[in-house]
Amino acid sequence: MKKPSLTILGCHSSIPTNKFYPTAQILEMKGFSFLIDCGEGTQVQLKKAKIKFNKIIHIFISHLHGDHFFGLIGLLSTFHLLGREKSVSIYAPKGLKEIIDVHFKWSYTKLKYCIDYIELSSKKLERIMENEKIEVFSIPLKHRIYTNGFLFREKPSNIRKLNMKEIQKIPTIKIVDYKNLKLGKDFKTHDGKIIPNWKLTFDPPKILSYAFCSDTSFYLPIIEHIKYVDLLYHESTFLKKEENRAMNTGHSTANQAAYIAKEAQVKKLLLGHYSNRFPNLKEFEKEAKKIFLNVEASEPLKTYYLEE
Repeated sequence: MKKPSLTILGCHSSIPTNKFYPTAQILEMKGFSFLIDCGEGTQVQLKKAKIKFNKIIHIFISHLHGDHFFGLIGLLSTFHLLGREKSVSIYAPKGLKEIIDVHFKWSYTKLKYCIDYIELSSKKLERIMENEKIEVFSIPLKHRIYTNGFLFREKPSNIRKLNMKEIQKIPTIKIVDYKNLKLGKDFKTHDGKIIPNWKLTFDPPKILSYAFCSDTSFYLPIIEHIKYVDLLYHESTFLKKEENRAMNTGHSTANQAAYIAKEAQVKKLLLGHYSNRFPNLKEFEKEAKKIFLNVEASEPLKTYYLEE
């Protein structure tokens, strides 16, 4: 299985340009491909990133400002034109279903697949998706309209990893023995000797987590929800010199994002949602590094791993 990773499709705010795309990203974790926000041009970026459309089953929309969902109707239409039959789950604030339904109503389109809408309205941390491998939470943010961030967290596994180098030293071993070793049981040889499990296996993989926080003002309450995550994407629409503009528009600066990362003790910070008035992304990175060292200015079509 692939290492958990985040591929940035778009990381700029508001108006798309020939170089910059608004917010969209793909999180690959435990065999799932989660689409987080879907700004204009998302499906073009998906093709460039060689991400298969049919792997996208869960879509998370943070809020109903256009630069975070204007690409969604086009993507859903493409799913239909490609003959998709697999259903899609969309987690979004109330209102998105109405927007999409009106479009398909007046374009006289009857989709070949079903859309399951999970409407978000809670102003507290809330688990919105769960299966045997992953749980996803909505994180209340502070913006001009109702907005959520998202926390993705792997579930712990008790299945141990086999140390094949040591196991191959055992003359005879059966399939059932492999299963027992994964479950933490010791191995008993044919002559009654006991080999402790820890000599033949490794600990289960570390539990990894990712938090997405865009769009939001500088908002301290999110710190408790994102403590110790392996990777944090936090918006940094402006630089410190435009802190007042950030506050008035419901956004954050690079140094504010770094402060959140530092206080939450995250492993790595990714900046994004840049204003187009700042073409040099290294300015964001430089400003943030004064507060939090392990930071990177995210770039379109670049992949970042939750565990380096």
